[in-house]
Order: sequence, then C-alpha cells, then structure tokens
Amino acid sequence: MSTDIGVGVISLGWMGRLHTRGYKQVAERYPELGVRPHLVAAADPVQRNIDDATASLGFARAMADYHELLADPQVDVVSICGPNFLHQEMALAAVTAGKPFWIEKPMGVSAAQSKSIAQAAEAAGLVTATGFNYRHTPAVEHARELIRSGRLGRITNVRCWLIADYASSPQGPLTWRYSKELAGSGVYGDLLSHGFDLAQYLVGRIASVTAMSGTFITERPKALEAGIGHQAVAVTEETYPVENEDYAAVLARFDNGVLGTFETSRVAVGPRAEYVIEVYGTEGSVRWNYEYMNHLDVLIPADNPHHHGYTRIMADGSHGDFSRFQPGPGQCMSFDDQKTIEARLFLESVLTGKQLAPSAADAWAAAECDEAAVASAADGSWHDVPPVQGRITYDR
Repeated sequence: MSTDIGVGVISLGWMGRLHTRGYKQVAERYPELGVRPHLVAAADPVQRNIDDATASLGFARAMADYHELLADPQVDVVSICGPNFLHQEMALAAVTAGKPFWIEKPMGVSAAQSKSIAQAAEAAGLVTATGFNYRHTPAVEHARELIRSGRLGRITNVRCWLIADYASSPQGPLTWRYSKELAGSGVYGDLLSHGFDLAQYLVGRIASVTAMSGTFITERPKALEAGIGHQAVAVTEETYPVENEDYAAVLARFDNGVLGTFETSRVAVGPRAEYVIEVYGTEGSVRWNYEYMNHLDVLIPADNPHHHGYTRIMADGSHGDFSRFQPGPGQCMSFDDQKTIEARLFLESVLTGKQLAPSAADAWAAAECDEAAVASAADGSWHDVPPVQGRITYDR
C-alpha cells in the first residue's frame, strides 16, 4: 500500500520550485518506498508565484500567509525555502505546528538561530532535512566509501573551493543576500556552508579555523522587481552599500588531525559553479568537481603501480542512486536529481522516524563553522568550532 503525504512549500523562488519538482519525482524514482506526496499548499507573498502554484506547479491551493499553510491539517510535511532572515521564525512555527520540515541552508542568519531551530526540532522529536544536496551525488558517495573504508590510507589534508560568478556583475541587484541583518554572512553561508558540510561528510568534524575575507563590489543598485534565484531584473540608477563578504579563504584543523584549505567567491569572473573538493591520503587521493558532477578522479597507486595518474571514473549503477535516474554510465544526472534524492531521504525519514536526511543539526554544525570563520576574519585569530548536539548525520 502507498502512504499519502500532504506537502506544503513555503516560498516559491528557485529553491521552492526545486523542492516541488523533487517531491513530484519521488514516487517514480523510489516506488518501493510506497509514498505518494500530494502538493497540498504553497505559500508566497508574491502574487505571480501564488498564481504559478496552482496553474503550473500542481498545488491544490496557494496563499500569501505561510501560517495558513502550517495550520492546514492536510499538510503533513513542509519545505522552508524563504530567505535566510525568515528561516528561524518559519522553522519554529513549523515545530509548534508539529510539522517535520525540509529547510534550506544557511539555517538562519547566525549560528545562534541555527542552534535554536535544531534544538527545537530535537525537543519536539521531529525529523528534519537540510539542503546539502552535493552529498547525494553518486560520485561523492563513492568518494566517501573509498575514504571511510581506508582505501586512501590515513587522510592527511583536504582542499575545497566553491567559486561562482552569480554576483560578478556590479549591476547585479542589491537583494537581501547582501545585508548582514537579512542574510548574516555573505558567501560564507551561501556557498562555503556547502564546502564545510562536504568536508565533514567525507572526512570528519572541523575543530578550528582561521580565515580572511573581502568585499570586492562594495555598492550595488537595488532591484525594481522581484526575481527568482539570481536572474537579472531591472535595477535603480542609485547604488547602495554591500554589507557582507564576496570572497573568503579559510584554513581548518579537523578533530582527527586532518588539515584543510577552503576558498569561496561569488564574484569570480570565469568559473560559473566550480565547486571542487580534493581529499589526500597516504595511499591515494580523490577529487570531484561539480561542473563535471558525474565524474570522480581517483588515484590509488597500489591498484596500478606502473601507471601513476588519475583514473576518471564515470558514475554508474554501482554508485549511490545513479541507477534511479539513468540507465548506465555516460548519461548525466543533474542538480534537480540531487534534490529528488534529498526529497526521498526526507520523506523516508518521516515514514520511518529515523534521521536519514542531512539534519537541522548538520546545518547547525555548518553554521558554527561559518561563524567561527567570520569571527576569525575580523580578528585574525584561530577560532574553535563549537561541537553541536542532535541527530548529526555527516559522521555516520
């Protein structure tokens, strides 16, 4: 028998639409799960998105006030895809309503907000999910198997960079993302939280960091209309100050003695979404680049001592959930597919009561890394990363 689950999505920007498509795909991609997500309601203050919710996206109804969505008894689970500054109030409202939630990172504008969300969900006994979708790439899953099984020997160091150009134009509008009050940090929370989570998922907990950061486009025009994601919109002639960082570089020490370097930018001219992680051990190394997400470069000299060099593995049915989406190697998975895996993990967590998806506690852990790096960039010192409690999944 199939289990019906009523879905509510808060905010239908780019990420809210990705969540919606993810839910729609779960029954087809994971039939054995026996779940049928029903798009019950969407909430968004923008009338165009309200109209799209029922006319195009498949929701039964839509409204402007998310409290109305949370009060709907037909909504069993909720996605929280609003801007950072609304995450805490939305998540705590979901907890009060007793609704398991799937929330995007960064989970609030500070580590304190992330902590309050994670602890409230834990106290209520709710399973959660957080948008750390890069974990779910089959190539990354294979890398983790190699690392955690000891095939690379003792892990010595990690290199990770997330270099993007979505804010490289000085004419890009000054949205909430550039406000300390509304976004918290800039590229730390927006991109490097993914890097910190990936590194911890592959290698282990980050214990301390030191960092530097800079803002290279210091003023931007304001948007004259609402947009979706990072799309171009009409802007004002006047410019206004950017309050958070465009670029950051971080050195890290892990609990297990591994050393790490991290770099991130939202204003690079050249790379579009060059998100790379490399893990080095005493007996081999792996490297993955999101721009070629279906590939993993592997070097284990003992496997081929006469031909020292990386082997490029193409993801196939033996890696992660690849076979759920493609029939064989050479075909490509997408960002949307990662979100479908995330939707499946969230819904399976709800059905079983087991925390399978990256959790609110995982998001809190990444937020503590972000905040320690921000503090280090301000004073030039090493900062310890406080450990967190709860249903951590990165180190299972």
